[in-house]
Amino acid sequence: MTCATTERVKIGPIEVWPPVVLAPMAGITNAPFRVLCREQGAGLFVSEMITTRALVERNPKTLRMIRFAESERPRSIQLYGVDPATVGRAVRMIAEEGLADHVDLNFGCPVPKVTRRGGGSALPYKRNLLRRILRQAVANAGALPVTMKMRKGIDDDHLTYLDAGRIAAGEGLAAIALHARTARQHYGGAADWAAIARLKEAVPEIPVLGNGDIWSAGDALRMVARTGCDGVVVGRGCLGRPWLFKDLENAFNGSPERVRPALGEVAATMSRHAEGLTRVFDIERYAVADFRKHVGWYLKGFTVGSELRRELATASSLDELRAGLARLEQDQPWPPNTDTPRGKSGERSKVLLPEGWLDDPWDSVVPEEAESDISGG
Repeated sequence: MTCATTERVKIGPIEVWPPVVLAPMAGITNAPFRVLCREQGAGLFVSEMITTRALVERNPKTLRMIRFAESERPRSIQLYGVDPATVGRAVRMIAEEGLADHVDLNFGCPVPKVTRRGGGSALPYKRNLLRRILRQAVANAGALPVTMKMRKGIDDDHLTYLDAGRIAAGEGLAAIALHARTARQHYGGAADWAAIARLKEAVPEIPVLGNGDIWSAGDALRMVARTGCDGVVVGRGCLGRPWLFKDLENAFNGSPERVRPALGEVAATMSRHAEGLTRVFDIERYAVADFRKHVGWYLKGFTVGSELRRELATASSLDELRAGLARLEQDQPWPPNTDTPRGKSGERSKVLLPEGWLDDPWDSVVPEEAESDISGG
């Protein structure tokens, strides 16, 4: 398949080619992982979700989460907030202190601890509250471009993405990304790529990026061809697969070449990833413990004995991890048919919301205790 678009995505002053964005993922897209992905191919690489209250209060954990490696340019921070004033202060802090080059706003997170406060994918249902937040963000951003990532809506009976897209365009956002699932779908079912096409038709004046079910470079090209979107956002598809960004760059440049590393190169990357996390967590055992969730993703499809897999997934030090990686069959070739779902999956029976949240889609009242000083989600 040939590339369906030849246009660079312009997000304010930032030109993005290939038109690819690394999706913010809590506990995943910290600096070490972003660096590994960025080494493979160009694009835009976004931080973990940062809570606005925690940022303005200079929570030490949050300040560590917005560390960028020296090689990271442009720098993108994703913010989560429900109170317009707090969001505005957080964006102004980022702009005035030069903490990033681009701000993305989270209206897509479906997890209960976020939606029950009225945040994430629950918030666009309140159209006027969304408008107030976006207006504050843009007003305080200075020269920094502001974008947003959202879902289709709360569920099939409460779709919000077209209204939200029009509000975003009207308030001066530089681009919109749509994860083509509802909050109730969580990460289950199939992404509704047709919704991405409808959003692009509704807001042709700004870039629209599509997200959902991109497991390979071919999937990205198909999404652009089918929907007319300006670029793609890749989340779970790159778990244990930073090489996907080289595949994406090749594909959008018209090259059929794909990266298929042998197990030895995968092991070397795993070691670098874990070592990088020690600079995030400062304490080695915490870094190695955090890395454990990546082991299964990196090794998916490779033939590795259950005992060795277990040792790698329970290592408590870099030395233990390196010793296990050295026992892998270094020249084992890349396994076929592994461009398949990874990470979270499954739907939710319901979406947790603040009491009375669905009563009036136009009010702009900030729910009590909406803002949390804890980042993540």
